Amino acid sequence: MDNLLTLLTPDLWNYVVRYGLIAGIAIAICAALLGVTLVLRRYSMIGDGLSHVGYGALCVASVMNLAPLYVAIPVVLLAAFLLLWLSESGRLKGDYAIALFSTTAMSIGILFSSKAGLTNDVSHYMFGSIIALNENDVILCVVTAVIVIAAFLLLYHRIFAVTFDQNFSKATGIPVHMYNMVIAALIAITVVMGMMLMGTLLISALIVVPTLSAMRLCRSFRGVVIGAVCISVGCFVVGFFTAIALDFTPGASVVVTNMIFYLLCCLIAKVRGAE
Repeated sequence: MDNLLTLLTPDLWNYVVRYGLIAGIAIAICAALLGVTLVLRRYSMIGDGLSHVGYGALCVASVMNLAPLYVAIPVVLLAAFLLLWLSESGRLKGDYAIALFSTTAMSIGILFSSKAGLTNDVSHYMFGSIIALNENDVILCVVTAVIVIAAFLLLYHRIFAVTFDQNFSKATGIPVHMYNMVIAALIAITVVMGMMLMGTLLISALIVVPTLSAMRLCRSFRGVVIGAVCISVGCFVVGFFTAIALDFTPGASVVVTNMIFYLLCCLIAKVRGAE
C-alpha cells in the first residue's frame, strides 16, 4: 500500500483516475454486456479477431501519420459487418472467417510497422498502455458505455430473444439482422477502445472471462448479465491498482485477476454441486 501511495503523484493520479480508470471501467462494462451475447451465441472469439484487425489498422495509420482511432474504428466496423454477413450467408463459417481476417490484418500491420521502423512505437497497441489514452478517448469510451447500457435496459427482452433463438425472433417480427448489426458495431468500437488500454492480445479476455465466471455463479440470463458486469468492473479495478502498486502492465494484471476469480467461481460451483 505504501508503494501505491508513493506512486500516485498528482500527475500520475490525473492519468490513472481521469483517463485509465474511468475509460477502463467504461470498457469493462461494455465488454461484459456484449460478451454475454457473444459467449452464449458461441461467437466469443470475434473480439480476438477484431482486435487483430484493429492492430493492423492502427499500425498502418501510425506509419501514414494519420489519427489511429479515426482509421481503426471504421476499418474494424467494416470487418465486423463483413464477418456478420459471411456468417449469416453461410459463405464462410464464423471461426474460419475470424482466423482469416485476424491473421491477414495483423500481418499487414506488422509488415507496415517493421518496414517503417516503428515496431517499438506501436508496441503499446499489442500490450496496452495507460498513457496511450487521451481525453477524447475517454469521452468515446464513456459514450459507448452509456449507449450499450441504454440498449440493454431498453431492449433487454429482444436482446434475450435474439441471443437464444434467432429463428423464433424472426418469426415474432423482431428485426434480427438490425440487432446483429448494432451489436457488431458496438463490439467493434469496444474492441478498438479496449486495445488502447488492454492491448491487442488481451482485450478478448475482458469480453469472455467475466461472462464465464458469471455463468458459474448465476442461473438466469439476467443474473449472468448483472454478474458479468460486476465481475468485470471489480476485477478491472483490482487488477488496475495492483498493476500500479507492483509496476505491472495493466492489461496483463486485469486478465490475471479475472482468471483467478474465474477459478474461484469454478471452485464455488463445484462445492455447490457437491452439496
